[in-house]
Amino acid sequence: MSAPAFWWRARGVLSSLLSPVSFIYALVADRPFGKGKISKIPVLCIGNFVVGGAGKTPLAIALCKRLIKEGKKPVFLTRGYGGTLSGPHLVDGDTDSAKSVGDEPLLLCQYAPTVIAADRVAGVDFIVSNLTADVILMDDGFQSAKVKPASSMLVVDSARGLGNGHIIPAGPLRARLSTQIAYADCLVVIKDSAPVAASTTRLIDQFKQLGKPVNLARLLPVLSNELPAKAIAFSGIGHPPKFFQSLRTSGVELVEEIGFPDHHFFTEQEAEHLLEMAEKMKVDLVTTSKDAIRLKGSAGALARLADVAQVFEVDVVFEESGDVDVQLSALMP
Repeated sequence: MSAPAFWWRARGVLSSLLSPVSFIYALVADRPFGKGKISKIPVLCIGNFVVGGAGKTPLAIALCKRLIKEGKKPVFLTRGYGGTLSGPHLVDGDTDSAKSVGDEPLLLCQYAPTVIAADRVAGVDFIVSNLTADVILMDDGFQSAKVKPASSMLVVDSARGLGNGHIIPAGPLRARLSTQIAYADCLVVIKDSAPVAASTTRLIDQFKQLGKPVNLARLLPVLSNELPAKAIAFSGIGHPPKFFQSLRTSGVELVEEIGFPDHHFFTEQEAEHLLEMAEKMKVDLVTTSKDAIRLKGSAGALARLADVAQVFEVDVVFEESGDVDVQLSALMP
Protein backbone atom coordinates (compact mmCIF):
# COMPACT_ATOMS: atom_id res chain seq x y z
CA MET A 1 0.00 0.00 0.00
CA SER A 2 1.04 3.60 -0.56
CA ALA A 3 1.04 6.12 2.28
CA PRO A 4 -1.78 8.67 1.87
CA ALA A 5 -0.60 11.90 0.28
CA PHE A 6 -2.14 14.05 3.04
CA TRP A 7 0.28 12.54 5.56
CA TRP A 8 3.08 14.54 3.93
CA ARG A 9 1.24 17.87 3.72
CA ALA A 10 0.47 20.45 6.37
CA ARG A 11 -2.19 19.38 8.86
CA GLY A 12 -5.62 19.66 7.31
CA VAL A 13 -9.25 18.70 7.73
CA LEU A 14 -8.76 14.98 7.12
CA SER A 15 -5.91 14.61 9.59
CA SER A 16 -7.90 16.57 12.17
CA LEU A 17 -10.94 14.31 11.71
CA LEU A 18 -8.76 11.22 12.23
CA SER A 19 -6.98 12.61 15.30
CA PRO A 20 -9.27 10.86 17.85
CA VAL A 21 -8.41 7.50 16.27
CA SER A 22 -4.74 8.44 16.36
CA PHE A 23 -5.04 9.17 20.08
CA ILE A 24 -6.29 5.62 20.71
CA TYR A 25 -3.62 4.17 18.41
CA ALA A 26 -0.95 6.09 20.35
CA LEU A 27 -2.09 4.62 23.68
CA VAL A 28 -1.70 1.11 22.30
CA ALA A 29 1.57 1.86 20.49
CA ASP A 30 3.17 3.28 23.65
CA ARG A 31 2.57 0.17 25.75
CA PRO A 32 5.40 -2.11 24.51
CA PHE A 33 8.24 0.42 24.85
CA GLY A 34 10.84 -0.45 27.44
CA LYS A 35 9.76 -4.07 27.61
CA GLY A 36 10.57 -7.19 25.58
CA LYS A 37 12.94 -10.13 25.57
CA ILE A 38 16.62 -9.48 26.24
CA SER A 39 18.76 -11.53 23.88
CA LYS A 40 21.97 -13.35 24.82
CA ILE A 41 23.39 -11.90 21.59
CA PRO A 42 23.25 -8.07 21.51
CA VAL A 43 20.53 -6.68 19.26
CA LEU A 44 20.90 -3.45 17.30
CA CYS A 45 17.47 -2.32 16.10
CA ILE A 46 17.42 -0.22 12.94
CA GLY A 47 14.06 1.50 12.71
CA ASN A 48 12.28 4.64 11.64
CA PHE A 49 9.74 7.01 13.13
CA VAL A 50 7.25 6.90 10.28
CA VAL A 51 5.62 4.53 7.83
CA GLY A 52 7.31 4.50 4.45
CA GLY A 53 10.81 4.63 3.02
CA ALA A 54 13.49 6.44 4.98
CA GLY A 55 16.60 4.50 4.00
CA LYS A 56 16.37 1.86 6.73
CA THR A 57 17.41 -1.14 4.62
CA PRO A 58 20.46 0.57 2.99
CA LEU A 59 21.50 1.67 6.49
CA ALA A 60 21.22 -1.91 7.79
CA ILE A 61 23.42 -3.11 4.92
CA ALA A 62 25.99 -0.35 5.55
CA LEU A 63 26.23 -1.29 9.24
CA CYS A 64 26.56 -4.95 8.32
CA LYS A 65 29.47 -4.19 5.97
CA ARG A 66 31.11 -2.12 8.69
CA LEU A 67 30.84 -4.95 11.24
CA ILE A 68 32.18 -7.55 8.81
CA LYS A 69 35.15 -5.30 8.00
CA GLU A 70 35.92 -5.28 11.72
CA GLY A 71 35.91 -9.08 11.80
CA LYS A 72 32.48 -9.44 13.39
CA LYS A 73 29.69 -11.88 12.49
CA PRO A 74 26.37 -10.04 12.13
CA VAL A 75 23.07 -11.79 11.46
CA PHE A 76 19.97 -10.01 10.17
CA LEU A 77 16.57 -10.55 11.79
CA THR A 78 13.54 -9.25 9.91
CA ARG A 79 9.83 -9.85 9.80
CA GLY A 80 9.79 -10.87 6.15
CA TYR A 81 7.05 -8.43 5.21
CA GLY A 82 5.26 -9.38 2.00
CA GLY A 83 6.28 -13.04 2.14
CA THR A 84 4.10 -16.06 2.91
CA LEU A 85 6.45 -17.77 5.38
CA SER A 86 6.10 -16.87 9.05
CA GLY A 87 9.37 -18.53 10.14
CA PRO A 88 11.67 -18.67 11.89
CA HIS A 89 13.40 -19.43 8.63
CA LEU A 90 16.99 -18.98 7.48
CA VAL A 91 16.76 -17.31 4.08
CA ASP A 92 18.38 -19.11 1.15
CA GLY A 93 19.12 -16.67 -1.65
CA ASP A 94 19.29 -19.48 -4.22
CA THR A 95 16.02 -21.28 -3.49
CA ASP A 96 13.77 -18.78 -1.71
CA SER A 97 11.62 -16.28 -3.59
CA ALA A 98 10.45 -12.79 -2.71
CA LYS A 99 6.89 -14.14 -2.55
CA SER A 100 7.88 -16.64 0.13
CA VAL A 101 10.26 -14.60 2.30
CA GLY A 102 9.74 -10.97 1.17
CA ASP A 103 11.99 -8.74 -0.92
CA GLU A 104 14.08 -7.17 1.84
CA PRO A 105 15.29 -10.51 3.30
CA LEU A 106 16.43 -11.66 -0.15
CA LEU A 107 18.41 -8.44 -0.46
CA LEU A 108 19.87 -8.65 3.06
CA CYS A 109 20.97 -12.29 2.74
CA GLN A 110 23.45 -11.22 0.06
CA TYR A 111 25.49 -9.60 2.85
CA ALA A 112 24.98 -11.78 5.96
CA PRO A 113 22.86 -14.71 7.22
CA THR A 114 19.26 -13.53 7.40
CA VAL A 115 16.43 -14.97 9.48
CA ILE A 116 12.79 -14.07 8.93
CA ALA A 117 10.32 -14.44 11.77
CA ALA A 118 6.87 -12.94 12.20
CA ASP A 119 7.48 -13.58 15.92
CA ARG A 120 10.74 -11.75 16.53
CA VAL A 121 11.26 -13.44 19.91
CA ALA A 122 11.18 -16.82 18.16
CA GLY A 123 13.58 -15.36 15.60
CA VAL A 124 16.07 -14.35 18.28
CA ASP A 125 15.83 -17.80 19.90
CA PHE A 126 16.43 -19.43 16.50
CA ILE A 127 19.56 -17.35 15.90
CA VAL A 128 20.94 -18.02 19.38
CA SER A 129 20.36 -21.78 19.01
CA ASN A 130 21.40 -22.30 15.40
CA LEU A 131 23.80 -19.60 14.20
CA THR A 132 27.10 -18.07 15.20
CA ALA A 133 26.72 -14.31 15.63
CA ASP A 134 28.32 -11.39 17.44
CA VAL A 135 25.37 -9.06 16.90
CA ILE A 136 21.81 -9.30 15.60
CA LEU A 137 20.85 -6.50 13.23
CA MET A 138 17.08 -6.26 13.63
CA ASP A 139 15.63 -4.57 10.58
CA ASP A 140 12.58 -2.71 11.92
CA GLY A 141 10.67 -3.83 15.03
CA PHE A 142 11.45 -0.75 17.14
CA GLN A 143 7.80 0.06 17.82
CA SER A 144 6.71 -3.54 18.50
CA ALA A 145 9.42 -3.88 21.17
CA LYS A 146 8.85 -7.62 21.64
CA VAL A 147 12.62 -7.83 21.67
CA LYS A 148 14.40 -5.30 23.87
CA PRO A 149 17.36 -4.02 21.83
CA ALA A 150 20.74 -3.37 23.36
CA SER A 151 20.71 -0.27 21.18
CA SER A 152 18.28 1.41 18.76
CA MET A 153 19.30 3.49 15.76
CA LEU A 154 16.47 5.40 14.08
CA VAL A 155 16.66 6.81 10.57
CA VAL A 156 14.85 9.75 9.00
CA ASP A 157 14.74 11.07 5.45
CA SER A 158 15.84 14.70 5.73
CA ALA A 159 13.46 16.00 3.04
CA ARG A 160 10.34 14.07 4.12
CA GLY A 161 10.92 14.41 7.83
CA LEU A 162 7.96 13.43 9.98
CA GLY A 163 5.24 14.51 7.58
CA ASN A 164 2.32 16.28 9.23
CA GLY A 165 3.45 15.11 12.68
CA HIS A 166 0.31 13.07 13.37
CA ILE A 167 0.17 9.44 14.42
CA ILE A 168 -1.43 6.71 12.25
CA PRO A 169 -4.05 7.02 10.73
CA ALA A 170 -4.00 10.85 10.79
CA GLY A 171 -0.33 10.92 9.84
CA PRO A 172 2.75 8.75 9.29
CA LEU A 173 4.13 8.53 12.85
CA ARG A 174 4.19 4.97 14.20
CA ALA A 175 3.94 6.10 17.84
CA ARG A 176 4.17 9.31 19.84
CA LEU A 177 7.32 11.17 18.90
CA SER A 178 8.27 11.84 22.54
CA THR A 179 8.09 8.12 23.33
CA GLN A 180 10.12 7.13 20.28
CA ILE A 181 12.84 9.67 21.04
CA ALA A 182 13.01 8.54 24.67
CA TYR A 183 13.85 4.95 23.67
CA ALA A 184 16.05 5.73 20.67
CA ASP A 185 19.81 5.80 21.21
CA CYS A 186 20.97 7.37 17.97
CA LEU A 187 19.56 9.31 15.00
CA VAL A 188 20.74 8.86 11.41
CA VAL A 189 19.62 11.58 8.98
CA ILE A 190 19.70 10.55 5.31
CA LYS A 191 20.32 13.75 3.34
CA ASP A 192 19.97 14.52 -0.35
CA SER A 193 19.88 17.60 -2.56
CA ALA A 194 16.30 18.50 -1.54
CA PRO A 195 15.68 21.09 1.21
CA VAL A 196 15.65 19.77 4.78
CA ALA A 197 12.15 19.57 6.24
CA ALA A 198 11.39 21.74 9.26
CA SER A 199 10.33 18.64 11.21
CA THR A 200 13.76 17.08 10.56
CA THR A 201 15.50 20.16 11.92
CA ARG A 202 13.35 20.06 15.06
CA LEU A 203 14.03 16.33 15.46
CA ILE A 204 17.79 16.89 15.25
CA ASP A 205 17.55 19.64 17.87
CA GLN A 206 15.59 17.36 20.22
CA PHE A 207 18.20 14.61 19.98
CA LYS A 208 21.03 17.06 20.57
CA GLN A 209 19.26 18.61 23.57
CA LEU A 210 19.06 15.14 25.11
CA GLY A 211 22.75 14.51 24.39
CA LYS A 212 21.97 11.73 21.94
CA PRO A 213 24.20 11.34 18.86
CA VAL A 214 23.04 12.57 15.46
CA ASN A 215 24.73 11.15 12.36
CA LEU A 216 24.41 12.70 8.90
CA ALA A 217 24.65 10.41 5.89
CA ARG A 218 23.91 10.29 2.16
CA LEU A 219 22.77 7.64 -0.27
CA LEU A 220 25.47 7.58 -2.93
CA PRO A 221 25.62 5.42 -6.08
CA VAL A 222 27.85 2.37 -5.94
CA LEU A 223 30.92 3.26 -8.01
CA SER A 224 30.50 0.23 -10.26
CA ASN A 225 27.16 1.57 -11.55
CA GLU A 226 27.24 2.32 -15.27
CA LEU A 227 24.23 4.55 -15.68
CA PRO A 228 22.55 5.43 -18.98
CA ALA A 229 22.25 9.01 -20.18
CA LYS A 230 18.45 8.66 -20.55
CA ALA A 231 16.11 6.20 -18.92
CA ILE A 232 12.66 5.21 -17.74
CA ALA A 233 12.80 4.71 -13.98
CA PHE A 234 10.31 2.43 -12.23
CA SER A 235 10.09 1.37 -8.61
CA GLY A 236 7.81 0.00 -5.91
CA ILE A 237 9.57 1.09 -2.70
CA GLY A 238 8.48 3.19 0.26
CA HIS A 239 9.23 6.52 -1.44
CA PRO A 240 9.92 6.19 -5.20
CA PRO A 241 10.51 9.96 -5.72
CA LYS A 242 13.70 9.67 -3.63
CA PHE A 243 14.97 7.03 -6.05
CA PHE A 244 14.06 9.21 -9.03
CA GLN A 245 15.83 12.21 -7.50
CA SER A 246 18.95 10.13 -6.83
CA LEU A 247 19.06 9.13 -10.49
CA ARG A 248 18.69 12.73 -11.64
CA THR A 249 21.42 13.83 -9.22
CA SER A 250 23.63 11.12 -10.73
CA GLY A 251 23.18 12.68 -14.17
CA VAL A 252 20.46 10.47 -15.65
CA GLU A 253 17.78 12.22 -17.69
CA LEU A 254 14.48 10.58 -16.80
CA VAL A 255 11.96 10.54 -19.62
CA GLU A 256 9.41 8.74 -17.41
CA GLU A 257 9.11 8.17 -13.65
CA ILE A 258 6.77 5.31 -12.76
CA GLY A 259 6.06 4.63 -9.09
CA PHE A 260 4.26 1.64 -7.59
CA PRO A 261 3.18 0.85 -3.99
CA ASP A 262 5.83 -0.40 -1.57
CA HIS A 263 6.77 -4.12 -1.99
CA HIS A 264 4.79 -4.23 -5.24
CA PHE A 265 4.89 -7.48 -7.23
CA PHE A 266 4.86 -6.52 -10.90
CA THR A 267 2.35 -8.14 -13.25
CA GLU A 268 2.96 -9.48 -16.75
CA GLN A 269 0.93 -6.57 -18.14
CA GLU A 270 2.99 -4.00 -16.25
CA ALA A 271 6.21 -5.62 -17.45
CA GLU A 272 4.98 -5.63 -21.05
CA HIS A 273 4.03 -1.96 -20.75
CA LEU A 274 7.44 -0.98 -19.39
CA LEU A 275 9.25 -2.95 -22.08
CA GLU A 276 7.11 -1.44 -24.84
CA MET A 277 7.70 2.09 -23.52
CA ALA A 278 11.46 1.57 -23.44
CA GLU A 279 11.44 0.16 -26.98
CA LYS A 280 9.29 2.98 -28.32
CA MET A 281 11.39 5.72 -26.69
CA LYS A 282 14.71 3.96 -27.37
CA VAL A 283 15.88 4.34 -23.78
CA ASP A 284 16.99 2.04 -20.95
CA LEU A 285 14.98 0.91 -17.95
CA VAL A 286 16.38 1.49 -14.44
CA THR A 287 15.10 0.22 -11.10
CA THR A 288 16.25 -0.39 -7.50
CA SER A 289 17.92 -3.43 -5.96
CA LYS A 290 14.76 -4.22 -4.01
CA ASP A 291 12.59 -4.13 -7.14
CA ALA A 292 15.08 -6.30 -9.04
CA ILE A 293 14.93 -8.89 -6.26
CA ARG A 294 11.16 -9.20 -6.71
CA LEU A 295 11.67 -9.90 -10.44
CA LYS A 296 14.17 -12.70 -9.74
CA GLY A 297 13.10 -16.13 -10.97
CA SER A 298 10.20 -14.81 -13.04
CA ALA A 299 9.06 -15.99 -16.47
CA GLY A 300 7.67 -14.34 -19.59
CA ALA A 301 7.67 -10.56 -19.76
CA LEU A 302 8.77 -10.34 -16.12
CA ALA A 303 11.89 -12.36 -16.92
CA ARG A 304 12.65 -10.10 -19.90
CA LEU A 305 12.19 -7.06 -17.70
CA ALA A 306 14.58 -8.55 -15.13
CA ASP A 307 17.14 -9.12 -17.87
CA VAL A 308 17.09 -5.64 -19.38
CA ALA A 309 16.46 -3.39 -16.36
CA GLN A 310 19.62 -1.82 -14.95
CA VAL A 311 19.88 -1.84 -11.17
CA PHE A 312 20.75 1.42 -9.44
CA GLU A 313 22.63 0.43 -6.28
CA VAL A 314 23.38 2.84 -3.46
CA ASP A 315 25.54 2.87 -0.33
CA VAL A 316 24.93 4.80 2.87
CA VAL A 317 27.98 7.00 3.37
CA PHE A 318 28.38 8.83 6.69
CA GLU A 319 29.69 12.37 6.73
CA GLU A 320 31.33 11.62 10.09
CA SER A 321 31.10 8.12 11.51
CA GLY A 322 32.61 8.49 14.98
CA ASP A 323 29.33 8.11 16.86
CA VAL A 324 28.33 5.12 14.74
CA ASP A 325 31.65 3.39 15.43
CA VAL A 326 31.27 4.03 19.16
CA GLN A 327 27.75 2.63 19.16
CA LEU A 328 28.74 -0.50 17.26
CA SER A 329 31.76 -1.05 19.51
CA ALA A 330 29.59 -0.74 22.62
CA LEU A 331 27.47 -3.66 21.42
CA MET A 332 30.41 -6.04 21.17
CA PRO A 333 31.23 -8.37 24.08
